[in-house]
Amino acid sequence: MKKALAIDVGGTKIYNTIIDETGKIVGEVEKHSTPKSYDEIISTFKNIIQKHENNVDVIAFATCGAVNNTNDGILGSTGNIAKEYPKTDFKSLSKRAVYVENDANCAAWAEHIIGASKGEPYSVMLTLGTGVGGGIILDNKLYKGKSGAAGEMHFKMSRTNDRKCTCGSTDCFEAYTSGTGLRITAVEISKNPDITTYDVIDGVKNGDVMMTEIFNIWQNDIINGIIGLADIFDPNVFVLSGSMAEFVDTDYITEKVNAEIVTQPTRVVKAQAGNYSGMIGAGLLALGVGING
Repeated sequence: MKKALAIDVGGTKIYNTIIDETGKIVGEVEKHSTPKSYDEIISTFKNIIQKHENNVDVIAFATCGAVNNTNDGILGSTGNIAKEYPKTDFKSLSKRAVYVENDANCAAWAEHIIGASKGEPYSVMLTLGTGVGGGIILDNKLYKGKSGAAGEMHFKMSRTNDRKCTCGSTDCFEAYTSGTGLRITAVEISKNPDITTYDVIDGVKNGDVMMTEIFNIWQNDIINGIIGLADIFDPNVFVLSGSMAEFVDTDYITEKVNAEIVTQPTRVVKAQAGNYSGMIGAGLLALGVGING
């Protein structure tokens, strides 16, 4: 059975492990702090690859940032990692074949092959964390768009120009539905600049009226975004992943979404591929699992 060395590159952490063709993790999961400098990042990659490349068939990167359609380079600045990172020549890092894909796209593929959207030809995955990532599967294929950058969840949710987003624009879906967005909503309503997302979640659990109001606004922002995505893509299912996804009520969201969309009914479910779905999806893509539908 073929294997991939999967490397998940984020702004603060780099993980690596070995994935087989079934999507199973068959090696130790290793964790590294993401270096601040570009040269140190490349050195980390080379050390990981040198250690493992003789035991695998391909090298698979799940990375922050949009990835081109030839799966060998990053299209532009990612904002959360060394500014030179997009110039990385991934293919030169190993004697093996090297495959690169956006981390959210990789996670969406893992869900499509072994997770919550398995068997569904049309799905949209939303990763709700500090920011919001997205991956779109259409007709059993990862939808990348003309350049490779499709799936970026930065469509407008408001015209107030109140909330600066990580993309540089204002009032994006991410600015409202991420963990950061929840905190901003909490600050606006509570007038407490020190309030955290943990305060909101704990308050909801304890029946606090204000915290419940804040949470409901945040969840309704998620619903409104999904309504728009459902009307555009008409998917079988939406998969919610990330640290904030565990708090949402998917049955409630499904009900509210289906009450308003003009397309056929959809489902909203939580991810099942696990915390290392980015590496799993990268490995599966690099190994060609499911690529031909």
